[in-house]
Amino acid sequence: MTVIHAGAALLTDGWQTDVTLTLAPDGTIARLGGESPDHRVGILLPAPANVHSHAFQRAMAGLTETRGPSGRDSFWTWRQLMFRFLDRLTPEDIRAITAQVQMEMLESGYASSGEFHYLHHQPGGAPYANLAETSAAICAAASKTGIGLTLLPVLYEQGGVDGRPLGPGQIRFGNDLDRFQDLHAQAAKTLSALPDDARIGVAPHSLRAVTHNALAELAQSSGPIHMHLAEQVAEVDEIKAAYGARPVEWMLDNCPPDKNWCLIHCTQMEPHETAALALSGAVAGLCPLTESSLGDGIFDGVRWLESNGAIGIGSDSNIRISLAEELRQLEYSQRLRDKGRAVLAAPGGSTGRRLFDAATAGGAQAIGRNSGQIAPGYLADLIALDADDADLIGRSGDQILDTWIFARDDRLVRDVWSAGRHVVQNGRHVARETISADYRACLSRLAEVM
Repeated sequence: MTVIHAGAALLTDGWQTDVTLTLAPDGTIARLGGESPDHRVGILLPAPANVHSHAFQRAMAGLTETRGPSGRDSFWTWRQLMFRFLDRLTPEDIRAITAQVQMEMLESGYASSGEFHYLHHQPGGAPYANLAETSAAICAAASKTGIGLTLLPVLYEQGGVDGRPLGPGQIRFGNDLDRFQDLHAQAAKTLSALPDDARIGVAPHSLRAVTHNALAELAQSSGPIHMHLAEQVAEVDEIKAAYGARPVEWMLDNCPPDKNWCLIHCTQMEPHETAALALSGAVAGLCPLTESSLGDGIFDGVRWLESNGAIGIGSDSNIRISLAEELRQLEYSQRLRDKGRAVLAAPGGSTGRRLFDAATAGGAQAIGRNSGQIAPGYLADLIALDADDADLIGRSGDQILDTWIFARDDRLVRDVWSAGRHVVQNGRHVARETISADYRACLSRLAEVM
């Protein structure tokens, strides 16, 4: 048993002082209370999940900020650069990059991650002898970092909604439904070697990339189902031209999502779509830093939350991994659009508290994880903040969250537990040196072949 004492903690019934909790060997919270603490922390919070990551893209951060000759860059020009980059990656590169990403997630306050994994095959598109070779690399990284992993193997069947073949940059992603199911089974077998809190789901990539039949088949899955939806104007136009309805309208009419679903981005929705999709119970997987980087647009967070919609937060392209900054950017995007302040807060309430509570609850739902609360029976996914930081002097309750999210950064994160695994201590991951060395060696090799 591990016993933690916190000067202040955010529990299910609100902020409490002088809190002790006991962790069970299975990684859950056994009870509130305990004696002879093993760890004393200042401020204890439930740790959210990162609901959407393409880990390999971390290694290309900073390589796509040059304006192209056309004079107007977009998601689609960025995607071409991404295709060229990924063709150099080996499974060992994927493992090293993913470990670095997961370490940075943990150090920023996430305890778990949903890895939306579509880089399945060799350069040129030939499968590895083990169809799940690159999924195994993701699992190896999770074993090293101790993060709680929900692996989301991606089905990617076609190059566009018209059924055209996959292009050169996409062939490492491609599977038909039968081969994907074999890949998924092998990935699940590999995942079984991780701790019991690891999960597997499915991810039909998007309405552009999967057929109706495959989508209907994957929609029957009992675990988490993640899919990109209504991210770009061109995507909306393509779906509307082919299916006679906008993406969200088509989904609601033909493949209605429920609480198992996490729909990523949703930045191109009409007001009626926003309200209707929120009522479905699906989580909106928001990645505000990446959505800003790619020029996706602004998610209608005000209408979504007013409709009791659930949200989760992800780091997507991983150009910048920061839980506090993602939440801040979500709120600031609404302020810029609506020319107001504290836009996502409930009347009379704290903005930081509403954002944090929503991301914690929605993140757990999205990746199928029994977390998000400091309460007996829940996984011990925990963040300890530095109560001695100068900016927290005189702050208590929700002011702590407001200060962390809007005035400070991840340097406030001192400790993180993932299912009871004490993976961040004194602000640093316990395996930072070896993980960073592997990542540096990977980048040095890639620099030689790019």
